Amino acid sequence: MGGMPGRGVASRDEEAQRALNAQAPDIPDLWPRVLALFRPYRGALVTTAVLVVVAAAATVVPPLLVERIFDHALFPPDGGVRLGLLAELTGLMIAIFVAAAGLGIWQTYLTSTVGNRVTGDLRERLFVRLQSMELGFFTRTRTGVIQSRLLNDVGAVSGVLTTFVSSIVGNAVTVAASLVAMVLLDWRLTLLAVVLMPALVWVQRRVGRVRARIAARTQESLSELTAITQETLSVSGVLLSKTYGRQRLDARRYADENATQIRLQVQQAMTGQWFFGMVSVVMSSVPAVIYLAAGWLLGAGSSTLTAGTIVAFTAVQSRLLFPLMALMRTALEIQTSRALFARIFEYLDLEPAITDAPDAVPVEDAPGPLGRVEFRDVAFRYPGARDDARPTLGGVSFVAEPGSTHAFVGPSGAGKTTMVYLAARLYDATAGEVRFAGEDVRRLAHESVMAHIGVVSQETYLFHASIADNLRYARPSATDAELVEACRAASIHDAIEGFEDGYDTIVGERGYRLSGGEKQRIAIARVLLKDPPVLLLDEATSALDTVAERIVQQALDRAARGRTTLVVAHRLSTIQHADVIHVVEGGRIVEDGTHGELLAAGGLYAALAARQTH
Repeated sequence: MGGMPGRGVASRDEEAQRALNAQAPDIPDLWPRVLALFRPYRGALVTTAVLVVVAAAATVVPPLLVERIFDHALFPPDGGVRLGLLAELTGLMIAIFVAAAGLGIWQTYLTSTVGNRVTGDLRERLFVRLQSMELGFFTRTRTGVIQSRLLNDVGAVSGVLTTFVSSIVGNAVTVAASLVAMVLLDWRLTLLAVVLMPALVWVQRRVGRVRARIAARTQESLSELTAITQETLSVSGVLLSKTYGRQRLDARRYADENATQIRLQVQQAMTGQWFFGMVSVVMSSVPAVIYLAAGWLLGAGSSTLTAGTIVAFTAVQSRLLFPLMALMRTALEIQTSRALFARIFEYLDLEPAITDAPDAVPVEDAPGPLGRVEFRDVAFRYPGARDDARPTLGGVSFVAEPGSTHAFVGPSGAGKTTMVYLAARLYDATAGEVRFAGEDVRRLAHESVMAHIGVVSQETYLFHASIADNLRYARPSATDAELVEACRAASIHDAIEGFEDGYDTIVGERGYRLSGGEKQRIAIARVLLKDPPVLLLDEATSALDTVAERIVQQALDRAARGRTTLVVAHRLSTIQHADVIHVVEGGRIVEDGTHGELLAAGGLYAALAARQTH
């Protein structure tokens, strides 16, 4: 199979998508949107800008004082040394240095605070946007790639956001003030000193475009590294790697991508270094050229040049080097970060497939009884499916009255789980209506619908936290007594009490320190704490052994009392007492009735039952 050695699971589509992602998306009005991130902190930014301007301007004053010191204090026209004036000028110079240092500390605090808050806001907005995406987005996007956008991409632009104002404004003011001071000292020497600047700016822009492309590829490689780490160093990934003897191949896969990351990082770091080396050589050589030009002017009889002017000019020009290079580096970083900002805004611009209608109402305002679930001629096709592919569901209709239990059985791939997803509005029907409490779910507030639904699936997810914390995820305000009551109802309290730390026991990643039956019963207790009127059970016992299944099934039966329950079942023995059993085949309900009625009908259900009893 093609792809990276040892990977095996990579498809051509995935590799094509990765190559596509390596190019930064085209985001209109990118920089205005970046600047808008600073809008909530306008007051702090104005203060910072004032401090930066004052501090930057102050750095140009000492070189000008040098001219006064040379021409009026050390070597005055009338001869001798004017000690009083020398003390005043040197004292003023020291005072300016002290003031500039204090302003710099204050400015650093403000820029760091604003920059990190903007970074935090951006990270939070991205997290909230990703949370709002429909389930389908996460089924088609690798978790590691999402994590990389949230952490690596935002982290990569953090430096630009943090130093944006101080670096741009501070260095720009220093450069401008230096140029003004140089002109005031001697305009002819100034022209000589800046003659190459336009060419340097042009080269810098070209270097920036190259670095932006490399940055996009670097972040994509980093996303791949994050994805590999997430996939192979999780409990499930490690277990799979060990049991299939894939550790060396997985390590090689990581090493290959790590080598790519190293190469790109070095390439990004070195791109433009020759340019900055050239800038440094040019700017460092300017004083020598200035001395030569000054000598030529003095030899030609210039009366405006003095020793103080020449010393002050070269001092100002030398102060131009570092802010100018810093300004160019910042401009280069901003150009480079364009690709990273584009990747971030690409995710921020994602539109969830499932959103509330403008006139959405809470479930409590729906016209029907709470707990009533109805499908009206529902059809569904998963996003991205080929147009000529058979729909996952077609023409499904049923009504589940409050307190009733409806089971869905049938061959794998028949569409049973899809019905549960549609009932919870994890997807929207392609055609027809899914109604909750007598109202189309698309006219109900999504958060309100989910507040009235509890789900227990085959793959129970528990956080790496205590049992109590996992239970309180459903209701943070639940008391210890309520936890115990829910766990007794789920037949798990005695098992928890048998653990050394009881309810404070850490369950491990995804609950791997617990058995399958224990995890399922904790999941049931969690749903009981939520106390929803509708319960969706998606093959909640199919992965358990017979003993564990019986215990969990008893807990599920207790949890279902008084609730509308939709059950997707593989083992028919678990749903024999359902009020209605729907037999699903090819995306349609082909039979329904009670267990006895369906057996007597001798159809698909009877065939499935016969198969499971032999």
